[in-house]
Amino acid sequence: MKIAIVTDWLTNYGGAESVISAFCDLFPEAPVYTTIYEPKKMKELGKLKDVRTTYLQKIPVKKHQWLLSLMPTAVEMMDLDEFDLVLSSCHSVSKGVITKPHTLHISYCHTPMRYAWESWDFETRLQKFPHFLHSSIRKQIKKIREWDFCAAQRVDKYIANSSYISGQIKKYYERESVVIYPPVHTERFMPVRRPTEDYYFSVGRLIPYKKFDLLVQTFNELGLPLKIAGTGPDLDKLRAMAKPNIEILDYVENQKLVDLYANCKAFLFPQIEDAGIVPLEAMACGRPVIALNRGGSLDTMIDGKTGVLFKEQSVESLKDAIVRFEKMKFDSHSIRKHAQQFDVEHFKKKIMNYVEKEWDEFKK
Repeated sequence: MKIAIVTDWLTNYGGAESVISAFCDLFPEAPVYTTIYEPKKMKELGKLKDVRTTYLQKIPVKKHQWLLSLMPTAVEMMDLDEFDLVLSSCHSVSKGVITKPHTLHISYCHTPMRYAWESWDFETRLQKFPHFLHSSIRKQIKKIREWDFCAAQRVDKYIANSSYISGQIKKYYERESVVIYPPVHTERFMPVRRPTEDYYFSVGRLIPYKKFDLLVQTFNELGLPLKIAGTGPDLDKLRAMAKPNIEILDYVENQKLVDLYANCKAFLFPQIEDAGIVPLEAMACGRPVIALNRGGSLDTMIDGKTGVLFKEQSVESLKDAIVRFEKMKFDSHSIRKHAQQFDVEHFKKKIMNYVEKEWDEFKK
């Protein structure tokens, strides 16, 4: 069976790229097709043997997002006729590849194209462009949304990265999916034997929807120690808001990040995420998580066992969760054991079993 792996772009390493890494481990001879590849920014992915890009690779731009309107055509031009199976890792355009009738296309969907379907995401991104371009961009996004729905119908089978995204696939694409949670490298995160320190912790890109401002507002009122690691456009704003009990750490190296996870009192996760890997990294360190009861957290959290869930993105709701948490006890061994269910090796086994089952069905 000849297999091709397809992804939107390879310009920075994140959750989608960790899935690509696992796919490449499972199918080391499979070429990787993508619109744009920047190997210097993808060192965590390792050395890929065979990466095949589109004509967009030759267009000099500072940000790949500027080429979004050209990407549908670029992926449709990918020649995949020789392959029996196409395995895509998609949060944008890669599901739109065109395959022959003899080819099975399985798409691992991280999210339906968010800026096409989620108005809050689109409006946030829109502010990065000059105002005189807004009308033109809105028209382009309408066309992209129409293309995205049509492209979604080309996929034979969908895998969703969480129950939340399975619902989004059903809502926007009118397609069914199975859920296989994305991989976590739990071996990189270990509990510490010494007592943890008395601070709460959160990490991520400092952008509005991640709700770090909610954390700062809440801990300003509580006066408890909080550390936030990350970079992004809200960095200066958060530092200006924060009282002395709050540290905004900026970027931290991997080992420092592991130490921050392992020594915190609890990890905070106030945003709605498609899946959310970072809470599981904290849990792999044996640390409980205080998370919003929306999105991917509902697949990974057990309220009262691995942490505490809160109902809404408000200071009152988060404060209530922290007050409840302060009165509870958690077993770090049980929390780590729970996180290990989402380890990368379990992910690979589930993907392989699913691919083999669907290929056998497809051949019939």
